[in-house]
Amino acid sequence: MTEYDTPPAAGPAVQLAHHELVQLLDRRVFVPGSRLPGERALAARVGVSRNSLRQALATLESEGRVHSSAQRGWFVSTDVVSEPPSLLKSFTDIARERGLRPTARLLHRRVRPATYDESARLRVAPASEVLEISRVRGLDEVPVCVDTTVLIRSRAPGLESADLTDRSLFAVLEEVAGIRVMRSAYTAQAVAADPAVAELLRLPAGAPVLVGEEVTCDPQDVPVLLGRAVYRGDAYRFEATLHRTAD
Repeated sequence: MTEYDTPPAAGPAVQLAHHELVQLLDRRVFVPGSRLPGERALAARVGVSRNSLRQALATLESEGRVHSSAQRGWFVSTDVVSEPPSLLKSFTDIARERGLRPTARLLHRRVRPATYDESARLRVAPASEVLEISRVRGLDEVPVCVDTTVLIRSRAPGLESADLTDRSLFAVLEEVAGIRVMRSAYTAQAVAADPAVAELLRLPAGAPVLVGEEVTCDPQDVPVLLGRAVYRGDAYRFEATLHRTAD
């Protein structure tokens, strides 16, 4: 590898472009999730031709630093949230373990009757009161997830007024209600972002997103909350440990 960490076959101009772009990305001149300037302006900024710039961008794409979108240009890749295998951790804990700053912006908080499906999953009577909380979760100010949580209102009345800005809901739940979550039944599905979610996550409508749904329980295996998190497709990775049966 050369001093610019590009393949040996790359010419000096490509190496220079790669080096300069890496510096800009490392200094967060272009933040994760943002669109890079147009190729003409970016080539002028790093002092190379557009052809050399494109080769350098292709190398950065293979390294996972940037990605291209048809008709829309080049984008800085978003920091990835990765669920550790077989461990239940909050978004906040996962982000901090990776040296990132987790953020949370409240969209709405309301009390309403539970739907029939929610009542069955939470094991409460139909139309029981639940508290619905919806927030945009981010990493270093970049929105990566729209998170909606439904809880039994009577179990955590303190959540109706608690400050949830940039905080872990698991931590607040334990603080105001003494409830500790211990287990989560989780499913994930890839879908296309609807216009409302796409706007919140700074994506084009129809862009790929990953929807994670869970039922989370306390140490007595009693359901505590239902969660639905919609992640940017480039910002979330789910890991699992799988085992074959003995027979």
